[in-house]
Amino acid sequence: MAKALLGYVGGSDPRLLAEMRRLQQRVQDLESELVRIQAENDALAAAASHHDRIMESVDAHQAEPALT
Repeated sequence: MAKALLGYVGGSDPRLLAEMRRLQQRVQDLESELVRIQAENDALAAAASHHDRIMESVDAHQAEPALT
């Protein structure tokens, strides 16, 4: 319907086209940032999992007491 309305009023407004291009670029930027953040999150989750496995392997009952 929007295309029909634009065609009816005489074509695309250059300001509208510029805004559409700007918004498309913003969407691409946000998608790239999302991919980067997801990769960072995956790396942090893997590091946390590794840390948890190390901590689970430590037997607190066998550990020597801390010096006071």
